[in-house]
Amino acid sequence: MASRRTYLVLGVLLFVWVKLGTKGQEEEEEDEEVTCRLLGKFDLNGYVDAKNHSVVIGGLFPIHSRTIPANESILEPVSAKCEGFNFRGFRWMKTMIHTIQEINERKDILPKHTLGYQIFDTCCTVSKAMESALVMLTGQEENKPNMRNSTGAYLAGIVGSGGSALSIAASRVLGLYFLPQVGYASTCSLLSDEFQFPSYFRTIASDTIQSQAMVKLILHFGWVWVGTIATDDDYGKYGVKVFKENLESANLCVAFSETIPKVYSNEKMQKAVNAIKGSSAKVIVLYASDLDLSPFVLEMVYHNITDRTWIASEAWITSALLAKPEYFPYFGGSIGFAVPRSDIPGLKEFLYDVHPSKDPNDVLTIEFWQTAFNCTWPNSSVPYNLDHRVNMTGKEDRLEATSDRLCTGEERLEDLKNTYLDVSQLRITNNVRQAVYTLAYALDELSRCEELKGPDQFCPYIPTFQPQELTEYVSSLRFTTHDGRKVEFDESGDIKEGNYDILNWQLDDNGEVAFIKLGEYTFKESKYELRFKKESPIFWNTESSKVPYSVCTDVCPPGTRKGIRHGKPICCFDCIPCADGHVSEKPGERECTQCGEDYWSNEDRSKCVLKEVEFLAYDEALGFTLVILSILGALVALAVTVVYVLYRRTPLVQANDRELSFLIQVALLIIMLSSLIFIGKPHTWSCRARQVTLALGFALCLSSILGKTISLFLAYRISASKTRFLSMRPVFRKLIVLLSVLVEAGICIAYLLMRPPRVYKNMESQVIKIILECNEGSIEFLCVVFGVDVLLAFLCFLSSFVARQLPDNYYEGKCITFGMLAFFIIWISFVPAYLSTKGKFKVAVEIFAILASSYGLLGCIFAPKCFIILLRPKRNTAETVGGRVPTADKSIQLTSASVSSERNETAVSTVLDD
Repeated sequence: MASRRTYLVLGVLLFVWVKLGTKGQEEEEEDEEVTCRLLGKFDLNGYVDAKNHSVVIGGLFPIHSRTIPANESILEPVSAKCEGFNFRGFRWMKTMIHTIQEINERKDILPKHTLGYQIFDTCCTVSKAMESALVMLTGQEENKPNMRNSTGAYLAGIVGSGGSALSIAASRVLGLYFLPQVGYASTCSLLSDEFQFPSYFRTIASDTIQSQAMVKLILHFGWVWVGTIATDDDYGKYGVKVFKENLESANLCVAFSETIPKVYSNEKMQKAVNAIKGSSAKVIVLYASDLDLSPFVLEMVYHNITDRTWIASEAWITSALLAKPEYFPYFGGSIGFAVPRSDIPGLKEFLYDVHPSKDPNDVLTIEFWQTAFNCTWPNSSVPYNLDHRVNMTGKEDRLEATSDRLCTGEERLEDLKNTYLDVSQLRITNNVRQAVYTLAYALDELSRCEELKGPDQFCPYIPTFQPQELTEYVSSLRFTTHDGRKVEFDESGDIKEGNYDILNWQLDDNGEVAFIKLGEYTFKESKYELRFKKESPIFWNTESSKVPYSVCTDVCPPGTRKGIRHGKPICCFDCIPCADGHVSEKPGERECTQCGEDYWSNEDRSKCVLKEVEFLAYDEALGFTLVILSILGALVALAVTVVYVLYRRTPLVQANDRELSFLIQVALLIIMLSSLIFIGKPHTWSCRARQVTLALGFALCLSSILGKTISLFLAYRISASKTRFLSMRPVFRKLIVLLSVLVEAGICIAYLLMRPPRVYKNMESQVIKIILECNEGSIEFLCVVFGVDVLLAFLCFLSSFVARQLPDNYYEGKCITFGMLAFFIIWISFVPAYLSTKGKFKVAVEIFAILASSYGLLGCIFAPKCFIILLRPKRNTAETVGGRVPTADKSIQLTSASVSSERNETAVSTVLDD
């Protein structure tokens, strides 16, 4: 219904304009009489001073805050009346009149001309702004308005229209004729479109600048989750739109975005309230004028919504209508951007020079006086405190009562405390002054064209210039204000440089709301800077009195990364722990970083630390135990050697090649000590030395045992066949040892030259550790190296197994057989155990096999002999070990150690080898 009424009003407006602009027919049609009459007049209030002035400057100001709702019983559209006196708008209007009077008194601006004015009340509605614009443009021709409007003077330009929606509506009409319009409070970014609004200029920064400043402020305090509330008009919608774009480009998120209606709607208002109450966002941006915000403030009070930090636009941050002590518990601590304040010389005195008795027809002054002093002016038809607002219950309140107290005219303005007389925060008021001066300076330059023109230049003259000609002068205008600020417009009609004051709502010592300046936001030539004063404390209206914490999800701690929540803004996420080997060192990381090759993540995944290097060390329990066993085994082998050296001339030591026994002991000593090379941190030399040393030690040991077992094998064959057989001479046994060791040494040398072992960092077995081990180089070479030892061991076992039944007082064949059995069992068990273990335990298994096999050979071969030598010396005699006994006499057992075949004897002689 409201939309339909608006269109009807606009239609009637255009119809009236056409009727007023219609001329008579041409003079040739003299016999036809044309009669013109005024069909109706707009219900407009304002001030006019156009007589005896060269040109007139129009003005549009929100002197009232709203229009009275239309009576739906009246079918035809009518010009609505206004209500809700706005002291702030009244002050702006008075400032324009004061500025024009000041310019007329100056001699340096328009010395030959004077300015008049025609000012209308827009009532904060689009329809009234359009009515005012049409009245100013009414002419005699339909397609070309007569700039000598209803005042009779030439219209140069218009200052206004207050709110963005009003300026947009008026500028769409004024821009058709390029009539310059200078705004003082309209910040909507849409007005920067030079194609839609070619003649619109403004002395206030665009919302594009303010939105950037808001985002920088939000980033400064670390907020990422922000709500937005805007009025349902061009100012709110476009302001929030630009703000959201800047917010998203900074990777911040909008928690909710709601609008508050221009005409009160309980449903829409409750929707905005519920969004605020249901959101975790503690910081909310408010894009609205103070007049539109008043019902919303009452809703916040009604629902007792506190603990919110409001970011204010310039339209309400310094509004005395809202900055009241009773609203401070709900809106205290608000931070916003305000137009810089200024002092205007002489304005305070001019504002006080107002009284209804000066002009009985000045209805605005009478209404001001009645509203300010709560009285009724005698003999006045001006209604008292007319109010048709809708309350929070959705019902309409109609307050049309007349005050019982009559105004005396003796009331003192000095006793008032209202917005009209408050000159401490002249911000938009100063913009009004600059807007008037903009048109005045442009007219001054236009009037001086004659003095500066070239020979081929045409100059416009006052008052016959075209509107677009003055528009060109405004677009290239540069001037400095009374307080030192520079005014210059870009191609979009916006000011090129300026600044915002950053204000914070705090309570002063008197309990009144004070606007404390925290810093500035300056913009100049695409350079933007947010600066805070160190000495200005900020009041936070939170439970903790600290900076509010406004996030959708807490910042992910180090060791985690952000995980996307599908369908949610980027500020809402899950904190996912980093994978093993990956870290995030700073809070809020989007991705985890993989650690380097030698590093691994700590337990918290917050830092890369060096991997633990694992090897079988000497100082750990396992390594220390194996060292003790190795040294003990070497000492035992050395002890056996000492016993053999001390008892080297006894029959038992001399039996069956004493030198081979010494070689076996030396080999076992080497094998025992070689296990020490396997322990400790691997180095290149140790990796190359340990397998080679072990292989040569076993080759020496096993080849020496082979020399002994071959002698036993031959003795067994002689005893079994009872035939003459040549015995093996000692030199042949030593040749077996020498050849075996030389073959093994040759293979080892080739192995070291061609594919030597090397130190290797094993990172595959355990990801959290570096297993420092030896890479054996060539497995084939290693198999060949130890294959020789396996072959020797197999030959030793076969020969000793065959000779195990040889009659002998000592049973050396059986002892060697048991020793070789133990050797094979240990090394056969070693293979699966070695392959199934990793790291240092793999080395420990190999060392254990080495020591176990060495202990087995040492114990089986030499323990029985040492027992006889040391504890049973009576058995260590030639008779027992090597007496001559005929082979036919089977009642006497032969010692395997004394069996030797004599070449020239028919019987087997038991003689000593040495």
